[in-house]
Amino acid sequence: MGLELNAKETALVLIDLQNGIVGRQLAPYSGKDIVSKGSHLANAIRAAGGTVVYVHVLVNEVLPLQADRAMPRPSEPYPPEASELVESAGYQDDKDVLITKRQWDAFYATGLDQALRRRGVKTIVLGGIATNFGVESTARSAQAHGYEIVFVEDAMTTMSAEMHKFAVEVLFPIIGRVRTSNEVMQALGAEGASAASEPAAVVHGEQGAYN
Repeated sequence: MGLELNAKETALVLIDLQNGIVGRQLAPYSGKDIVSKGSHLANAIRAAGGTVVYVHVLVNEVLPLQADRAMPRPSEPYPPEASELVESAGYQDDKDVLITKRQWDAFYATGLDQALRRRGVKTIVLGGIATNFGVESTARSAQAHGYEIVFVEDAMTTMSAEMHKFAVEVLFPIIGRVRTSNEVMQALGAEGASAASEPAAVVHGEQGAYN
């Protein structure tokens, strides 16, 4: 099925492309692959007149709740740079929206919904890390807020290929539309849509331990 996007009513929302996360062991795509795809998509959305949103989590402020398989946490706090976006993610502070969160969901207790509605956004193109944590939690809230959602399958990744596969093949098609980065670029009328498949940019950052 084809994809049509009205760029002026579309926002790219990229989840947690930050130093403490992109360096983790991830699958089916590496963190640097996702950063590269996200950067290309951001350029295309901006050029088409859409909105670009970068989300980052303050890793030291995530509430540690009891769980059977709780996320591992270090004995000492993460350094401040762990919560900062990697430079190669392409955030432009004079053009893009930056959302700070303290949990997986980018809508909860943030200004994301207000920022999108003020810009007339009706469709969210979603990517980032991790597929079945930050991305999925944000998608569920986006649906509850009434946004159309396009999941960019090759612009998100998680802790295992199996987790990613279940989300993009079973869950996400119920919530929205699942497409490739190239299909999204083509829907935006971006020149050289295949650029989204170029080799990944180099990402500098420590190994993360969140999501």
